[in-house]
Amino acid sequence: MQQQTVVIVGAGGKMGARAVEKIGRESRLRVLLCESNAVRARELARDGFHVIPTQSALPEADFVVMAVPDALIGRIAGQLVPHMKDGATLIMLDACAAYLDQLPHRPTLTFMITHPCHPPFFFEQSTPEARHDYFGGVALQDILVSLVTGSEVRFQEGSEVCKAMFGPVRNAYRVTPEQFALLEPAMSEIVVATAACLMKASLDAAVEKGVPPEAARAFMAGHARIAMAITFGAEKSPFSDAAKVAIEFGMKEVVRSDWKKVFEPKVLRDAIELMLGVDAVEPAK
Repeated sequence: MQQQTVVIVGAGGKMGARAVEKIGRESRLRVLLCESNAVRARELARDGFHVIPTQSALPEADFVVMAVPDALIGRIAGQLVPHMKDGATLIMLDACAAYLDQLPHRPTLTFMITHPCHPPFFFEQSTPEARHDYFGGVALQDILVSLVTGSEVRFQEGSEVCKAMFGPVRNAYRVTPEQFALLEPAMSEIVVATAACLMKASLDAAVEKGVPPEAARAFMAGHARIAMAITFGAEKSPFSDAAKVAIEFGMKEVVRSDWKKVFEPKVLRDAIELMLGVDAVEPAK
């Protein structure tokens, strides 16, 4: 198979470094690194990597991975797309720009999104290192892939690049861009991350009331695990009758009754615009 070229834009950032480390192992892929931040570019050079100007790399790219901040995807895509060759694929790591229609239009390119699911609860990883990997890269995980517009063949090829970038990968689940936004940010950040922060805040509140910190942390850790296991079906024993009453009480006193509105298009769009910042929201040209 002919070697294909992957350009990583933002190669010196946290996500860029992960992509460099993973994709660089693939002999079938030639990797070109681009980094506009001078300090990060020098750090890459010190580590033995060759960084080239973005406009020099783009015409050679079969795939361009945008390892850039979510709020800048639309803006930077507008800068990259005019310099990409026909038939190339732009890979974004977040759905927000596509959801807000911030992406430039060019029918000769393929636009796609990917994101890691991260190592799951209640899945037995094979090594101690994998069991302590919460992001992915050592532990087995799933990923999402989504075709925004373009070639189905190029999307399938791009999905293989995504698997390499986040490997080891168990499943690559295909969703639409709209479904992607329902999963992130709506489900994973607006709801799940908020719930995690609420759990930590409840631990802090108990400590403020005089509970010994070690006792509170131990009780939280165990009860969070068993509650997750029961709720998601990993534990077959149900919640106790008293716990069911407590959950019903908590849904009324802790959770807003209209919380599911965050999955509605208008509210979700408002949330995404807030996340990206008003100045970052620019209509596609």
